[in-house]
Amino acid sequence: MSAVAASVTNVAKVAKLPYCVPSMAEINARPYSGLTAVSTFSGGGGSSLGYRMAGIRVRWASEFIEAARETYRANFPDTIIDARDIREVTPESILAATKLRAGELDIFDGSPPCAAFSAAGKGAKGWGHERHYSDGAQQRVDDLFYEYARLVEGLQPKVFIAENVKGLVRGVAIGYFKLILQRLKDCGYNVEARVINAAWLGVPQARERLVFIGVRNDLDAPPAFPKPLPYSYTVREALAGLSGGVETELSMVRYSVGAEWRKLRQGHGSERYINLVRAHYDAPCPTISANAGNVSAASVAHPAECRKFSVAETRRLCSFPDDFVLTGNPRQQIERMGRAVPPVMMAAIAQTVSKTIFAKAA
Repeated sequence: MSAVAASVTNVAKVAKLPYCVPSMAEINARPYSGLTAVSTFSGGGGSSLGYRMAGIRVRWASEFIEAARETYRANFPDTIIDARDIREVTPESILAATKLRAGELDIFDGSPPCAAFSAAGKGAKGWGHERHYSDGAQQRVDDLFYEYARLVEGLQPKVFIAENVKGLVRGVAIGYFKLILQRLKDCGYNVEARVINAAWLGVPQARERLVFIGVRNDLDAPPAFPKPLPYSYTVREALAGLSGGVETELSMVRYSVGAEWRKLRQGHGSERYINLVRAHYDAPCPTISANAGNVSAASVAHPAECRKFSVAETRRLCSFPDDFVLTGNPRQQIERMGRAVPPVMMAAIAQTVSKTIFAKAA
């Protein structure tokens, strides 16, 4: 069993084994636990893959961006995927599609788009404005958490799990966070939110995210979060044994960020371009954002070569299987992973919820 698989099975104590994410065939061969989930803001399927790793069946998913739906369908052909804007989705339509009644769903998942609160974004200046995606789609995102809460209230799942950037609990956004937290509690849930670093859950990326877990009040159980592993994986460990070429369009040589990259030491960021970081081989990769495949934009870059990480390397660093299907051009493929919840991180969260909250409720 790989160390990643072990981290999903027993996050409390496990020896550090070589980094290895199971293949899609191996993941799909795992038995189901009997728990079911519904996913919103599903993207290319990072969270859904994490639930599948933990033995949880995702029966229905919602994704507004067509390019992301293409990736999702390629990897989860048996999951119903709804293309509507989340504002048009009703609890009744989800229940009808899944053949469930209110209160029967085990887990309601969602990662409302979070760029408006990201430390890499414009902060409050970006609130109320539409966000643009590389495939041309655009959508206002700073109000979507309330749409998520609306669906929680109507579906009354036993547990909900929501993810967002840690910027939601910093600066002026804290007021918004408090409103969201209270809204979720008012739906009838015991709710707790914590900032979790994916690097301590088996992902070779120092990606900090705010995770909300809510347990329906009648279950009389507190939210449960995974315990951090006693180690982390480095870029070098994640990329070990990886073969294959690098997409030529990911070179930064012709751009000003490339010239700036040459001035940086491994593990250091630029003062001129705030989001430009030259990764270090012997540390977890800095956060891979949606811009990680845009060669003219400042974002994390390769430790030794003047380029962005390749698609294959990004799969490893984001904890996707090597054979996870990605659609679109390299920039779009990397964007899908940069927007996703790392599957191994979600698997650890889902496994913890399954073994604590649902085990006690059984």
